[in-house]
Amino acid sequence: RVMTGFKMLTIFTFISTICLVATADVCPCGSPDLCHQIRQERDFEVFVFDVGRKAWQSYDWSIVTTVAAFGKYDPELMCYAHSKGARVVLKGDVFLPYIVDPGNRTAWITEKVNLAKTQFLDGINIDIEHAVEAGSAEYHALTGLVKESTEAFHREIPGSQVSFDVAWSPNCIDKRCYDYVTIAESCDLLFVMSYDEQSQIPGDCIAMANAPVTQTLKGYYQYLDLEIDPKKLVMGVPWYGYDYSCLNLSKDGVCSIEKIPFRGAPCSDAAGKQKTYSWIMKQVNSSMTGRLWDQGQQAPYFNYEDHEGQIHQVWYDDPESICLKASLVKSKGLRGIGVWNGNLLNYIDEAAKQQTTMMWNALVQC
Repeated sequence: RVMTGFKMLTIFTFISTICLVATADVCPCGSPDLCHQIRQERDFEVFVFDVGRKAWQSYDWSIVTTVAAFGKYDPELMCYAHSKGARVVLKGDVFLPYIVDPGNRTAWITEKVNLAKTQFLDGINIDIEHAVEAGSAEYHALTGLVKESTEAFHREIPGSQVSFDVAWSPNCIDKRCYDYVTIAESCDLLFVMSYDEQSQIPGDCIAMANAPVTQTLKGYYQYLDLEIDPKKLVMGVPWYGYDYSCLNLSKDGVCSIEKIPFRGAPCSDAAGKQKTYSWIMKQVNSSMTGRLWDQGQQAPYFNYEDHEGQIHQVWYDDPESICLKASLVKSKGLRGIGVWNGNLLNYIDEAAKQQTTMMWNALVQC
C-alpha cells in the first residue's frame, strides 16, 4: 500500500525526534550551565540575524540580546551567546500551503521544538514571506502557525522567544496580506523588516533609497494605528544597500533603471544588486561623487563608473540614516532594534574598525 504524505511525515518526525533526544544530553559548551536556555527579558531588544561563518566573534556583545541563526548550526555561537546572556533562536520557514493541513502544522512545530531543545536554543524566528490573500486558507494557516508555535515553545521551553518577520508596512506589501493584529498578539515580537522598501515601485522606474526615513516611519505609524503594542515591534535596519545600473543619469542625478515587475508593481529593486556595507565603504572611496546625501529620502548614495564605462548609483544606510530611524524606536517606545545582517560589516581590516564600531553604536547611542 502507498503511504500518505502525512503518515510519511509523521514517521519521519518520530524518527527525527528519537535521534534528537538521543543526543540532547550532550552539552557542547565548556560549562554545562551555558546550555541552559536564556529566560531573562531585557528592557531593550537588539536583534541580530547571523548567516553563518565566524563573524559573530566580532559582534558588539555588550548590546546584542538575540541572535537569529540563519546559517549552519554553530554550537560555539550558542555557548558564547549564552555566556553573554543573549538568546540564539532557530530559523523557521516552511512552504505555506503545506501547513494548511493542521496535522502538518503540528508536525512542523514538534520538529522545531525538538530541534531547539537538542541544540540548546532559546526559541524560533518564523520567516515566511509568501504572498497571502486575506481570508484564504493560507491566511488562517499562517495565523494558526504563529499562535500554535508560540504556545508549544513557551510550554516546552519556558522563557523561550517566538518572533515573526513582517514587511515594513502592514498594508499588504508584496501582497502579504496577513492578520497582523492577531499574529502580533500571539507571538513575543514582530521583527519589522524596514528594508527592501522598493520591492514594489508604482511610479517612475528610478533608483531610490533602500529604506527612506519618511517611508520607514510611515510603516510604523501604520502598525501602531492597528493598536499593536509598540513593545511587540522591533525595528529592523539594513546593513546593505543596492547597486543600480543607470539606463540614464539625468542632470539632476536621477538614475533610470530597468523595468522589472514584482507582485503587481511595474518596477522593483530587483533591477539592482544587493551590496554589503563593507563593499560599499570601499567603493565609495573610488567613486565619481563620493558620499552624497538625499535630503528628501534622508539617505546616502553615490555614483560610480565601472570598468566598462557603465554609470551606477548606489543607495545604502550608514550611521547617520540609521540614527534617524533609531530615534523613533526610543520616542515611540518600541521593543528594540535589529539588523539584517550581522555578517555584512568589515571585521577584518583595521582601517574599517571605526566604520564598524559606528554602525553598532548607531543602534543604541543615537
